[in-house]
Amino acid sequence: MGWRNINTVIEDQLLLGNIMAARSTRTLAERRITHIISCCRDPIPGELPESGITHMRIPVEDVDYADLLIYLPRACAFIEEALQYGGRVLVHCVQGLSRSAAVVAAYLMYSRRITPTQAMDIVRQARDQVWLNPGFQEQLVLFELCRYNPGPSCGIYVNWKTKLDRRLGISQASRSGCEPNWR
Repeated sequence: MGWRNINTVIEDQLLLGNIMAARSTRTLAERRITHIISCCRDPIPGELPESGITHMRIPVEDVDYADLLIYLPRACAFIEEALQYGGRVLVHCVQGLSRSAAVVAAYLMYSRRITPTQAMDIVRQARDQVWLNPGFQEQLVLFELCRYNPGPSCGIYVNWKTKLDRRLGISQASRSGCEPNWR
């Protein structure tokens, strides 16, 4: 299959790619992209209102301890709504290997009620170079255990987040402003 900037996961609906795909106005036009999820902090032209593209940002780093899990329900809803209205969604991160692949796998799990392993098999069929970091692999399992709705009212999520914060030495009061404020 080889290395590519963008790959189709669901024909005419859902694509997975890297930052180069998201920055290429030609690629976006050729693929008729209407919605983009950026799983990184890097700016792209598609987030500007004049682009005509609906944009969502998930500001996480590609590290084991990043909390991607809390963003997955909103990302799944974003993709679902776009597809219901005939949109085409590009999910990307910097390399298109870990963060964006995890989000696409989460959407497949949510929409098809399949396991993380089955979802990743589908993602790898489309983009064989994907490689989720172990933290995101664990979070896909937790996403299923939380019945696709992690958050402050889900004991599984709260326990995982508390253990993660303890391991990182983060107190509740010192959490960064980068994650959703659900207190």
